[in-house]
Amino acid sequence: MSPTSTEHAPAVAPPARVFVGLKIAPEIATKLAQIVTTLEELPLRLVKPDDIHLTLVSPWNETSTRDAIEKLRAAVSGIGAFSLILQHVGYGPRPGRPRLIWADCAASDEITALRVHLLQAFGQTEERPFQPHVTLARIRANGPALARRHPIDQQLSLTQRVESVELFQSPPPGGVGYRVLASLRLGETRRLRADSIEFPQTANA
Repeated sequence: MSPTSTEHAPAVAPPARVFVGLKIAPEIATKLAQIVTTLEELPLRLVKPDDIHLTLVSPWNETSTRDAIEKLRAAVSGIGAFSLILQHVGYGPRPGRPRLIWADCAASDEITALRVHLLQAFGQTEERPFQPHVTLARIRANGPALARRHPIDQQLSLTQRVESVELFQSPPPGGVGYRVLASLRLGETRRLRADSIEFPQTANA
């Protein structure tokens, strides 16, 4: 019996779940992780220091990571390095109904413009106001009660020089840890202003 064409068909790799973000420096990530270690017995999923990051473009399913890397390379070409200021640790995104413990960051012109440029490059839009933040823990159950019983309101004075942007891959279901697929260094040739970029137009849902 001759083999069927199906038997000879090459295996198709499933799309990778990827996103664009900033890798938080190890020394800062360690300090942030230490803030929530006292809560590890609570219904939280703590983020390991190696996985602490700031998301700029939300995850999507990507069939060609090579193409995604080239888009990222083109998007950050000529964009200069800047400072990321981490200013506060608390519950978010809404204090009354929290889902996360996070460190919120200053929404500087530089990071806001970079995000707009990246969204344009990857054909994404985002209607919610941009609140740059670094997730430290995800609340598994009854966020409002947890926040009342274990209040966190800590001011920070941490600054990281951002000199690269990363393409991350999320772990498969049941897996752990983010993988950096590419780290693209920012240049110093020009500054980018958020008001100089147009978002791609999308049809109303």
